[in-house]
Amino acid sequence: MNDNFQHPCEGFAVEVAEGLIFVVKGLIHPHGRLIAYLRYLPDQTGDRNRDGVAYRRVYRFEEQQRILKRDFPHYLGEDPCLGIPVQWVETRRIRRVYDPRKRLEEISRCGPRDAIERKVAAFAELLRNSAEIVLSSLGISGSVLLNLHLQKSDLDFTVYGEEQALAVHGALDRLLDKGAEDSVRRLNRKEMSVLHDAHRPDTPLSFEDFAGLQDRKVNEGFFQGSPYFIRFVKHPSQFAQRYNDPRYEPLGNVTIRAKIVDDRDAIFTPCTYQIDDVEFIRGKPVADLREIASFRGRFTDQVRTGEMASARGHLESVIPYVGPAYHRLTVGGTVGDYLMRENMGVFQGRET
Repeated sequence: MNDNFQHPCEGFAVEVAEGLIFVVKGLIHPHGRLIAYLRYLPDQTGDRNRDGVAYRRVYRFEEQQRILKRDFPHYLGEDPCLGIPVQWVETRRIRRVYDPRKRLEEISRCGPRDAIERKVAAFAELLRNSAEIVLSSLGISGSVLLNLHLQKSDLDFTVYGEEQALAVHGALDRLLDKGAEDSVRRLNRKEMSVLHDAHRPDTPLSFEDFAGLQDRKVNEGFFQGSPYFIRFVKHPSQFAQRYNDPRYEPLGNVTIRAKIVDDRDAIFTPCTYQIDDVEFIRGKPVADLREIASFRGRFTDQVRTGEMASARGHLESVIPYVGPAYHRLTVGGTVGDYLMRENMGVFQGRET
């Protein structure tokens, strides 16, 4: 697998001429633009500082939209392939690209400069050795990528490549289940409650339902006392789709029940689940709804082959350049979307 990417992709960030920093989403992008969402902006009231400039983190989508509409409307548009409004950046406006792999290599080569970077280096080494992969498959994203982290910041890793992602996923599963590695652990009930509160405004699940979904995941937990989140991303050369093939036509919100028949791409961002035996609970039914997809990391590894799932999202017509059209359900684009397995039982997480 070639380590070089033709353009920035999921996990990368870009800084534009006005000083705004956007995080890149997905693996395919329109010509001359990157689909990317505002995350930091220069602001003297901000709690992040780099090279004498204060930055403020902008996480809520509604606030991002409000800032861009008011002051930077050229970073908003409607993508003709996706058929929806997006935030995007013209490549000619980019003045700096932040590569997660290069940042992690820099920390490894030059040595960590603070406690968070020491944890990043230690966790990367644990993952590399446990999964038996090369360091260049790993990257550090989030605030550490940008040198805008605080000592309470999360450890946001990205694993690039299908085989490498599966190896790291399996290694984490072993580390968490055997309990022999004290530095890596699952969330306890209190920590799960905090995470649930953070997700609940967008994804309205009960605590027990949310915790039941999270409890068997491996991509979110704690390392040496700091929260970690790991995003698994296919190398762009392994991604079958190309920009504008297929195209997507939004058709409105629906709620469904379905059986998961193939979860091989469930751990990746973006993730997909192949489905069958579909029942429409709300919305106009279609006969050929084949898959559930999401660009949000929170919906990865939610349900597995053979399980029944319920989901709310946006129904889309998928129109390939060659071959018949079909339908998919995209989860995570609007407030209230969810994806969950049925008959989960009661959360059994540790108390402390």
